[in-house]
Formats: sequence, structure tokens, C-alpha cells
Amino acid sequence: MLYLALAKAQFVLAATSCARPESKFFFIPNWWKYIPKDRWHVDAIGQCSATYVFPGDIWPIALAVVDILLAVAGFIAVISIIVAGIEYLTTMGNAEKGVSARKRIVNSLIGLALVLVATTAVSFIGGSVGG
Repeated sequence: MLYLALAKAQFVLAATSCARPESKFFFIPNWWKYIPKDRWHVDAIGQCSATYVFPGDIWPIALAVVDILLAVAGFIAVISIIVAGIEYLTTMGNAEKGVSARKRIVNSLIGLALVLVATTAVSFIGGSVGG
């Protein structure tokens, strides 16, 4: 009898709480990444969803949006490095094009480094705010 009561309690607990989904689209993080795990539950149609607290959940969502924008900026920086490398390889002795391509590579690497530092900072802050 006690076993059935415990099994029923486990089923009710499993039906009312769920794990936060962690899937990503390509390289872009989810906008719900920093919403606290204790706010996730199973809704009326059986889907896992979050309960939002209005002024409190603005910062975790804003940090996740900044994280998304930083991921896009990092992708653009990598594409810019590739394009500048191809441009550098195809200068055919033109000094001006070579200098321009090297300058673009350096600027893209600086941008990529800034994106990596900013992503680390946003992840640290997001982990302490929501997590």
C-alpha cells in the first residue's frame, strides 16, 4: 500500500514539474536560457513551459537576448575572417588590397575576441541571475 502511495506521489510530481528544454537552433542559444529551473512546469496540454514573474524575469530574458546577439556577432566575425583570408590570398601582388585584407583580418579577430569576452561575462551574470 505504501509503495502505491509513493508511486502515485512520484507520478504527480513528474506530471507537475519538468526539466528546462536545452535544445538549440544551429548555434543560437535559447531565449529562455536564464529563466530559473524552478519555474518550469507541465501546462494544461502537457507541454513543458515556464511561469513568468513580470519585473523579475525581464533581466534573465534580456541577458538571453544579448547572448543570442553575441552568438550572431561571433558568427559574422568568423565569416569576415574567412572572406578576408580569401581576399588576402587573391591579391595578386596588389599591395593596397593586401593591406586592406590584413587590416580586415585584424579587425575581425579583435571583434571576435570582444564577442568571446562579452559572451563569457553574459554567461556568468546570467548564471548568477537565473540559471
